[in-house]
Amino acid sequence: MKDLIRTTVVVAIVAVVCLALALALALAVGTGPGIGTLGGVPLALLAVAVAVAENGVAWIIASARRTERFYDLVGAGTFLSLVGLGVAARVVDGVTGVVAFLPLVLVAVWAARLGSFLFARVHSAGSDGRFDELKLHPVRFAVPWALQALWVVVTIMPALVLSSSSSASSSLSPFFVVGIGLWLVGFAIEVVADRQKDRFRLAGRQGGFIDSGLWRWSRHPNYFGEILLWTGLFIAGVDVYQGAQWAVVSSPLLVTLLLTAISGIPMLEARADARFATDANYQAYKARTPVLVPRPPRTP
Repeated sequence: MKDLIRTTVVVAIVAVVCLALALALALAVGTGPGIGTLGGVPLALLAVAVAVAENGVAWIIASARRTERFYDLVGAGTFLSLVGLGVAARVVDGVTGVVAFLPLVLVAVWAARLGSFLFARVHSAGSDGRFDELKLHPVRFAVPWALQALWVVVTIMPALVLSSSSSASSSLSPFFVVGIGLWLVGFAIEVVADRQKDRFRLAGRQGGFIDSGLWRWSRHPNYFGEILLWTGLFIAGVDVYQGAQWAVVSSPLLVTLLLTAISGIPMLEARADARFATDANYQAYKARTPVLVPRPPRTP
């Protein structure tokens, strides 16, 4: 009983901290220059409310069914919902131009692509190993849903700020051009890496682990692409941010933290180390291939 109470308290604290961070960012971005309103409600706060509501309802349903199959789909849907809020706010404000809508369109394309890809992969596999234990305990299962709400709100903020800027209908700045260019490169890397690994799986996982294509240059090229594209989107608005809006730098920082220290690379590396502990070929692959940032493999 004591262990259960302790676990419940820890989970509750984590969930509250996640939502508090999302709310704090929204308040910071929503003050000063602001990013507009929709129906009289500050867009930043509305984004938090929608993200929490969608993931909260999904958590209730997922806990009742003890399934994680639609976790990634809900994440993508939350991004699309906030994109819809941003577009609606711009239309109501009468703002036009490439800067006003391109960042939101890019987020929508990314979310639709990644969400559908991950959903199809989990549906094909039957489960997602990250949630094998968590989904059996509703309270503990709340953590990934709270993290997802935080992730969506924090990550999309640069796009919302950029699309609402006073220069949204003016000529494109060098920062915008460079940032969008980085986004496109990152997106291409992520898509290509995902497709290469998908083809590897369909081919029967010959050799047990993929070490060809982009995976020859990095053990996690898809994650590098993910970090690069969100970094690019932040850079696209460097000449736009004012005052507290600089807090949106937390977008690429949070993505990097999640992928390199929490739910991405650490989990996958641990699984691979356990699976291929006695595989000399895998140990050689690790020795010559960087974890994240692509580069030519080291020669023995």
